[in-house]
Amino acid sequence: MADIQYFTEEGLENLKKELHHLKTVQRPAISQQIAEARDKGDLSENAEYDAAKEAQGMLEAKISQMEDLLSRARVVDQSMLDTSRVMILSKVKVKNLKTGKDLEYTLVTEKEADLKTGKISSGSPIAKGLMGKTVGQVIDIEVPAGKIQFEILEISF
Repeated sequence: MADIQYFTEEGLENLKKELHHLKTVQRPAISQQIAEARDKGDLSENAEYDAAKEAQGMLEAKISQMEDLLSRARVVDQSMLDTSRVMILSKVKVKNLKTGKDLEYTLVTEKEADLKTGKISSGSPIAKGLMGKTVGQVIDIEVPAGKIQFEILEISF
């Protein structure tokens, strides 16, 4: 059995919208491209037809992957989460002890990650280093650029 994937309500809704767009907009558009290419004659030497069929295959694979992900998706009930420790969906305020800069991260699933909005994947080095930690702890996290030392200032949801 495949792993359950946890999402925020917003993240799950975005996934459903993306799947709906693929099925109702992109799938018909590719079908139309295939039909137009087919109308141009000999399919054995029709590059447009081959390209459209390849795009269709890639789209169908993406739709299948998203449907599989949705079948395993669960919304996390934030009211049941423990705010004493960092976990998935935690909003964590940390201080970079080298620069003195305060940063805020929300730990989300890989699919929801968006660094511009402070949402980091729970599988990222920083998130892995923060998981299970409590307010006041000072931790060293190994990242590709070296080691970063953070102090956890606040945990919320």
